[in-house]
Amino acid sequence: MGRVPAWVLAMLMIGAAQAQDHGALQEKASRTSAKTPVNLVLRTAASSRADVDGPQLKSAAALVLDSESGAELYAKNSTEVMPIASITKLMTAMVVLDARLPLDELIAIDAADVDTLKHSGSRLRVGTVLPRRELLRLALMASENRAAAALARTYPGGTRAFVRTMNVKAKLIGMAHTEFVEPTGLDSRNVSTARDLAKLVEAAAGYDLIRQFTTTPQARIKIPGTQRTMAFSNSNRLVAHKDWEIDVSKTGFIREAGRCLVMQARVAGRRVIIVLLDSWGKLTRIGDANRIKRWMESSSRALAVSG
Repeated sequence: MGRVPAWVLAMLMIGAAQAQDHGALQEKASRTSAKTPVNLVLRTAASSRADVDGPQLKSAAALVLDSESGAELYAKNSTEVMPIASITKLMTAMVVLDARLPLDELIAIDAADVDTLKHSGSRLRVGTVLPRRELLRLALMASENRAAAALARTYPGGTRAFVRTMNVKAKLIGMAHTEFVEPTGLDSRNVSTARDLAKLVEAAAGYDLIRQFTTTPQARIKIPGTQRTMAFSNSNRLVAHKDWEIDVSKTGFIREAGRCLVMQARVAGRRVIIVLLDSWGKLTRIGDANRIKRWMESSSRALAVSG
């Protein structure tokens, strides 16, 4: 890792006074290749490793954490290091906001922002110009990869400095088993654990814009200097559901990571952090989130009756 400028360290220290480093980075090389054997084993053994009194989830790894007390309400494979896909963008957003770069500054999507790894599509064509604020909104709400890449590219020192700062920030907030190699989540070498991601969600909840942008159901973005507008929807359908009260949300998907979802939400009168990693099927992570919600609500009712 190259030397991180002092001003970057100073900005990162804001809000990180409570963070602790819990150990060295776990071995990851064998876990980050295309759909690793580790993930397959986790899925096969998922039900046997879950808490017997907890919900039966399809996700290979999961964690439900009480945001106020820090108590683990449910955990399954929560310390396994796994690819995290676009959950990465929560860290991307924090690094951008920590730098206090002008949010109204116009940024053009460049050829360098095009995904050449997974060849994913994008509605942001090369040459599209948007304010940094709108790129941040699209990266968080719609998980726009070119938006995230452009945010990193226009950081002081460029993308390499940006990624270094992502890893410094991770250590400062106690994510001891996490590593980032790029800002979008397209690379399966971006890895973490469910427990580390709970710390990421907790830290992200401290940023007003992250809370706002990750829970906006839909947005229409105007292209400066043109009459064009583009409509985008949130990648997490639960933010528009009246039965959910969500503070922070982020989805993720690449083949190696499966379907992922992290949220901070109020469930059964408690503010909790939910982490779901490596779910099969487009709707499985949503189903798991709803199973957790029903489990917590039924447990709360049972306690109320017994009390």
